[in-house]
Amino acid sequence: MASPLVSVICLCYNHARYINEAILSVIHQTHPAVELIVVDDASTDNSVEVISALLKNQSHIKFIQLKKNIGNCAAFNRGFEHSSGAYVIDLAADDVLLPHRIEAGVEALEAVGEDFGVQFSDAELIDSQGDFLGLHSDHYSSDKIPQGNIYRDIIARYFISGPTMLIRRKVLETLNGYDEKLAYEDFDFWVRSSRLFKYLYIPQPLVKRRVLDSSMKSRQFVRGSEQLRSTFAVCKKINELNETQEERQALIGRIRYEIKVCLKLFDLRLAVDYFKLLKSIKV
Repeated sequence: MASPLVSVICLCYNHARYINEAILSVIHQTHPAVELIVVDDASTDNSVEVISALLKNQSHIKFIQLKKNIGNCAAFNRGFEHSSGAYVIDLAADDVLLPHRIEAGVEALEAVGEDFGVQFSDAELIDSQGDFLGLHSDHYSSDKIPQGNIYRDIIARYFISGPTMLIRRKVLETLNGYDEKLAYEDFDFWVRSSRLFKYLYIPQPLVKRRVLDSSMKSRQFVRGSEQLRSTFAVCKKINELNETQEERQALIGRIRYEIKVCLKLFDLRLAVDYFKLLKSIKV
């Protein structure tokens, strides 16, 4: 039987320093059927030059050079439109796939039913120099990382390292890709996909996730940020998707946490919006 094709969509924005390592980590995968699509979201550094030089003799690799910066969610969707794999990986250009990442994920998902739509794993955390900082799971040693139906869990707390996901194509097609109105993708994707599909966890690290001061996650906790407002938009979606009392209680806990964040940042307008959402929840 032929190995299923896996599409890796590598998103680059001012990642000239790291993009070579990211691309080479895809090229050196042990899985035999990999499609690589590199999308540059109008970088202002020399990322395009670096990518072009590396791909000079790699004509099978697709390179989409966006003329205008459209943001992570929209840039991924443009890459997804040009993909054809049965499975998809969203790879940031500063992260690295370990050589057996795709092979291990495909084997795991192929062994379970198609109601499992996403596979995720542990990750090695590295700094800007590539030095090892620890494991993603080090922060969750006292809690078992859930799998299967994780919808309520993902509302309540963070436990997935986004770069470790391998996604069945039908999941993204069902969701119509990422929501381009949002500043970041993972929380919204986890919520919407876990409402419909199960998640499968592999405890071994399959990806190196780079921790940088300039990362989107570091910009999330800034007063008035688009990331904070996007989180509120996702919480509104959750309120519409919830079906059980346990799910509503999980959302209440999430909103109370987000209100504390808003008050700490003196983002009073957003805090008021959260209070209004909290009052609208039927318990």
